[in-house]
Amino acid sequence: MKRKILMTPGPSPVPAKVREALAAEMIHHRTTEFQEILANVHKDLKTVFCTDNPVVLLASSGTGAMETAIVNLFSKGDKVITVSGGKFGERWAEIARAYGLDVIEMQVQWGTSPDPLEVEKIIKENKGVKGLFTTLCETSTATVYDIEALGRLTAGTDILFVVDAISGMGQDKLLTDKWNVDVVVSGSQKGFMLPPGLACLSVSEKARKAMETSDLPKYYFNLKKALKSYAKDDTPWTPAVSLIIGMQVALEMILNDGLENRWDQFNLMAKAARAAAEAIGLKVYSQRPSDSVTAIVMPDDIKSGDIVKTLRTQEGMSIAGGQGDLKNRIIRIAHMGWINQQDLIECFSLLEKVLYQQGYKFELGASLKKIQEVIYG
Repeated sequence: MKRKILMTPGPSPVPAKVREALAAEMIHHRTTEFQEILANVHKDLKTVFCTDNPVVLLASSGTGAMETAIVNLFSKGDKVITVSGGKFGERWAEIARAYGLDVIEMQVQWGTSPDPLEVEKIIKENKGVKGLFTTLCETSTATVYDIEALGRLTAGTDILFVVDAISGMGQDKLLTDKWNVDVVVSGSQKGFMLPPGLACLSVSEKARKAMETSDLPKYYFNLKKALKSYAKDDTPWTPAVSLIIGMQVALEMILNDGLENRWDQFNLMAKAARAAAEAIGLKVYSQRPSDSVTAIVMPDDIKSGDIVKTLRTQEGMSIAGGQGDLKNRIIRIAHMGWINQQDLIECFSLLEKVLYQQGYKFELGASLKKIQEVIYG
């Protein structure tokens, strides 16, 4: 039986220990038993988010947390800046426009990160900006942004800094409070090693103050109600019980490893993935690569979609292709969550096989040798 190997930047693999927790007998959510689990999750999430502020859970995908941030902190007509350097930066602009915000969309060349000086210039040229939206890791281009530098631009101002860390959380370093981030949103199916369906967002004191004047419509995604329940280790609506039970186990695993250790491990895997691609003559796409995912440019005569399909159907290996203008140009290989060094070696072994079958010539085994040199050298 062919084993399924998941190397996509979400969903990512779920460890056996977490799967066992997900399969546990259902319990009622309005009980002391569940509230104790939720209390543990709340506490550990604050540690992983590197914040002293509340981290609220939602039964939704990460996009639900993005929408929650917008509808709770802003009002119709508010001026906000969104950094669009890929599909997920564009999503901030799309949601903001859907709710009637005045969006200044900063276009960043795909594969590059925003220049803080350029962002500062936009802020100065547009009086009354209420929010700055960006991503930690722009998943579609495998690019990490300088959140620390961007946070300095909004520190001490009324501008709310909101960051999508849905794919980057757990691999790309993010010090929420130290870097002056007001809201960080994330999802369960990437660095948290869970199935999709659970989202979370941290809420700073500055963000909680902004909630008082927001006039955008909200009902299910109401942060006031969520924070009121949060204070009692409860939820306003029916929570994703099994996912939260699984998250308790996943967070224990993450914290037992240690955040700094995990950042170092994924940084090393990312370096190995980039070096492996270059060892077989392929170019890394991003000019500021993420530690969560690597984007690799395919040879001109090979469609990345064909590589993705062949790996999945013939080898049981799932990676991701390109999006938007990068469709059929790049592949994306994740190193996040439960993905380990051996998975990376197996991934490049199969990638070499499929590329060779497609007629691309290189020294067989070169990528595997390079991975081992980087990791063990």
